Amino acid sequence: MSDKAIENVLHENRTFEPQAAYQQYTNTSLEEYQQKYRQSIEDPEAFWNEVAQNLHWFDPYQQVLNWQEPFAEWFVGGTTNLAYNALERNLSDKADKKAIIWEGEDGEVRTYTYADLTREVKRFANVLLDLGVQTGDRVTLYLPMIPEAAFAMLACARIGAVHSVVFGGFSSGALADRINDAGSKVLITADGGYRRGSAVPLKRNADDAVQNTPSLEKVLVVKRTGQDVQMQEGRDVWLHDALQNVSDENEAVALDAQHPHFILYTSGSTGKPKGVLHALGGYMVNTYLTTKTVFDLHEDDIYWCTADVGWITGHSYIVYGPLLAGATVLMYEGAPNQPDWGRFWKIIQDHKVTILYTAPTAIRSFMRAGSEFPNSYDLSSLRLLGSVGEPINPEAWIWYYTVIGKEKCPVIDTWWQTETGSIMITTLPGAHTMKPGSAGVPMYGVDVAIVDADGQELGADEGGFLVIRKPWPSMLRTVYGDDNRYKTQYWGEIPHVYFAGDGARRDKDGYFTIVGRIDDVLNVSGHRLGTMEVESALVSHPAVAEAAVVGRPDPIKGEGIVAFVTLQTGAEATEQELKAHVAKEIGAIARPDMIRFAEALPKTRSGKIMRRLLRQIASGQEIKGDTSTLEDVSVIEKLQQSVQQS
Repeated sequence: MSDKAIENVLHENRTFEPQAAYQQYTNTSLEEYQQKYRQSIEDPEAFWNEVAQNLHWFDPYQQVLNWQEPFAEWFVGGTTNLAYNALERNLSDKADKKAIIWEGEDGEVRTYTYADLTREVKRFANVLLDLGVQTGDRVTLYLPMIPEAAFAMLACARIGAVHSVVFGGFSSGALADRINDAGSKVLITADGGYRRGSAVPLKRNADDAVQNTPSLEKVLVVKRTGQDVQMQEGRDVWLHDALQNVSDENEAVALDAQHPHFILYTSGSTGKPKGVLHALGGYMVNTYLTTKTVFDLHEDDIYWCTADVGWITGHSYIVYGPLLAGATVLMYEGAPNQPDWGRFWKIIQDHKVTILYTAPTAIRSFMRAGSEFPNSYDLSSLRLLGSVGEPINPEAWIWYYTVIGKEKCPVIDTWWQTETGSIMITTLPGAHTMKPGSAGVPMYGVDVAIVDADGQELGADEGGFLVIRKPWPSMLRTVYGDDNRYKTQYWGEIPHVYFAGDGARRDKDGYFTIVGRIDDVLNVSGHRLGTMEVESALVSHPAVAEAAVVGRPDPIKGEGIVAFVTLQTGAEATEQELKAHVAKEIGAIARPDMIRFAEALPKTRSGKIMRRLLRQIASGQEIKGDTSTLEDVSVIEKLQQSVQQS
């Protein structure tokens, strides 16, 4: 890791003040944010104690935090249950309120009130108990975006089983690796799920995976598509059969606040996955607070996060946070362009969605498809827009704000990670000035800074390493089965701080802008440039819909810049034109050496661009590492041919 600062080369000066009408409506004023943030940093234990009192504890905790760097224990001595807090705690005044509205890609719609959801989760929990699952056992979920995914997660939480949700786009090999690493006792899957009009064969993939998973005893199967599947007698059980004779009654287990809540596997730059472990009490309190605060929840909101439950965003901001906060959550099974690019906007119109939380890659895809799609639907129910997943380019932010939000909806960008568990940096709607491309300011209790490799804090507009200096409740507790990897990877790079792996800068107003993963920082003739800034310069050209920038070895400059660009539908631009545009926007030092046009970029189904693969393509290397999360493997082959022909 270089100790040289990341240079600030992109200058984005547009700002947007909160509208007066929204300021009258919002739950949090600027003054309240400033007062609460100050308290959360100066007296964190008092602050978090006050937040935690909003939730139910079977036994009160004796100590808010026990910190033995780098290991934290939050709410020590307390017992609680996340499913109880999400369900029974809400029944007194929300029994008939809609908890989940689900729409399948095929158009099927199901709605569950809080009373319905409580009953479904209790019955699912009893099925797991009948299968022999006990408190502390690991259960792997490999499901499409169907309500049963939420039921299964909450059922595990209810009985104290540790769930490991594996994204339904993963290969059988990746699934087997995760089952074995966790030592899972039960796999919950489905016959299939719908994606872009086709039935994905999840059970077939699961069958391939479990051929060499010695810890696995049972496979519980949800019927979704009705496709033919093989059921192995003695091992495989249909959920609908298992539910026939189970009771509607189930007591939530009082669990220690340090009880392992879930494992979620995340790939490092090597492609080798690691199991991030989150614990019950701290995760529950932090996701509850951030959901209520960041999304400015009101009683009549219809909240839609477009992520998959297989990712941390789905854990924290589809299932756990919103239900803890008593919200109505919309879930959608399928692709954003099925049957066409109007699907998201039709869903918003039909269900009168008020809050939309989606990814920059999706926003750029919508830009490319054209404004005529959202303009064909009534989006007047929307009042708040959010962005998650990776830094949002200023031009994508502006499009989101103007075309989708009609300049009346605040746009909140959010920076956080699988490891942080909940949102760390954002702007609060109605309270903060919005700056396109900037993630914003720290959330309560988050002591974040920009430092050099020695841990020395840098000044305003100096790019460096983004770190968190104090523990926070939703932090990962360890890497499952590997405390040493946790210590060295997260707390060993820079002394006495959590290093996020991201490069960033802080401006004079205290706003943080993420400039890319440190792995992705370019070193061009001694200048360290963030990929996000070069990509944003490209996307600011009217012909460009999306861009991904990587480095490749250069004998003179150290690294040369290679850009992969997707153009707007029907638009034209030459390589020289775009190179000149970047030089004009940023400077000659950031001028790409090569620009390759592509119909699509290699993305996971969650919408993240896999820059690791682009670096290998740009350097002419063999593709290595896990590619099982790719949405479309053929994209890689086309890009390789494009580079080889240059």
